[in-house]
Amino acid sequence: MTTAFIPGFLLGLSLIVAIGAQNAFVLRQGLRKEHVFVICLACALSDAILIAAGVAGFGMAVGLLPWLEPAMRYGGALFLFVYVVRSLHSAFRTQHGHLSPSSRQANSPYAALATCLALTWLNPHVYLDTVVLLGSISSQYEGRKLAFAAGAICASFCFFFALGYGARLLRPVFANAAAWRVLDACVGILMIVIGVQLVR
Repeated sequence: MTTAFIPGFLLGLSLIVAIGAQNAFVLRQGLRKEHVFVICLACALSDAILIAAGVAGFGMAVGLLPWLEPAMRYGGALFLFVYVVRSLHSAFRTQHGHLSPSSRQANSPYAALATCLALTWLNPHVYLDTVVLLGSISSQYEGRKLAFAAGAICASFCFFFALGYGARLLRPVFANAAAWRVLDACVGILMIVIGVQLVR
């Protein structure tokens, strides 16, 4: 079983580690200590569902619906551009006094969860990485697909919870207002790059 679990874990981790819209949001929530458990759990469970679907063979079904991929691409790009406006507004608006993670206006858990799920499920790259790529590679582990999927799912849980709760180690840095502005600006620029890549 470990001969399939370990490759699944390593491949899953390599696909998730790349900085993207979802990871940037988890990092931001972790820095603010805001609904961290719910956000990390939502990301990991979403990955688990998609990985299970890919291993079960739903990647081929997606290939039979040619309209689905462009719909996801343009829908995801539209959402990212809206998120860009929010991030850049947060980066450049005038702030008065000391800015710390706890002093920033908190989002409701429902709003944070909705944003997290949108960043996850409206991103077509997530489907390519989990449903299509992991699903196709799992075919090499016939009879051990369950262990392969378990490894990839375990990697997702480990990564998101490490990112969300490990972010607090950077809180002393983000006690400075300028650091928050830089983070918001970087997130906005990252969203622009990803959004442009989606519509190209």
